[in-house]
Amino acid sequence: MWALTTAELATGPTACLVVDGALHPLVELAAAHGVALPDTVAAVFADWARCEPVLAKLAADVADGRPASEATLLAPLRYPGKILCAGANYYDHMAEMGFPGITKESQRLFFFMKPPRNAIVGPGATVLMPRGTQAFDWEVELAAVIGRTARHVSVDEALSHIAGYTVAIDFSARDFNKAPEQFYKLDWVAGKANDTCCPIGPWIVPAAHFPHPQSARLRLSVNGELKQDGSADQMIFSIAEQVARASEIMTLDPGDLLLTGTPAGVGVPKQTFLKVGDRVDAEIEGIGKLSVTIAGEA
Repeated sequence: MWALTTAELATGPTACLVVDGALHPLVELAAAHGVALPDTVAAVFADWARCEPVLAKLAADVADGRPASEATLLAPLRYPGKILCAGANYYDHMAEMGFPGITKESQRLFFFMKPPRNAIVGPGATVLMPRGTQAFDWEVELAAVIGRTARHVSVDEALSHIAGYTVAIDFSARDFNKAPEQFYKLDWVAGKANDTCCPIGPWIVPAAHFPHPQSARLRLSVNGELKQDGSADQMIFSIAEQVARASEIMTLDPGDLLLTGTPAGVGVPKQTFLKVGDRVDAEIEGIGKLSVTIAGEA
């Protein structure tokens, strides 16, 4: 298996191929093999049809690289063109939020957005709590990266527009999300679109090496205590349905990021929330573990 990430190396943020836990800077690797590759992960996805087979061939023929565990990993994709997030999209999460026994027919797939350059961060002490929140919550999510422009695509063809998958955490200020005095009752921007509140990583696994995303296992722990342990088969609307629906609303471009919902185990039902200094570990089998620390207040 191979993957893509961005690491902080001597020359600055560097796009890398990841093979067996070792980093291989893309530009150096490509030059050594007489081929051309972009110098950022975002540019790779912009030319995914050409780059994917080149990367696959290089991954099968790499020598020893630098252990990823010894490097400072950044957000693998710097930066998505846009971040779309599916809201309330797991049956078990809906049940814990007070809506047990719902049917798909009774629900409407909806999305909210996060600001890419401000919300995206990578592993480490990278997350800042929104100032003043008393209800900072977690959500582990499977995130899909678009690799081929999608507009009005069918459910059957939707997955072919996905280049790869990564681990994401949707951090939320639940108290800022509420607006009971207003007509719409919720403020998605105040609760969800805060700086540093969309960590992704540790790398992006190509879709070809993650063939069964709808059965992915997602886990999240806080300070070593398991909070979420669920399966993507609990999604109300499948990943393919999400891509298809989103492509009806807007054009999905290569490098866009789609967060697909979270399973049960978030903090709000038990009124258990995060504080500065907490460590959050999010893991998806077949991709890897993303670990972040709440470093302070924004």
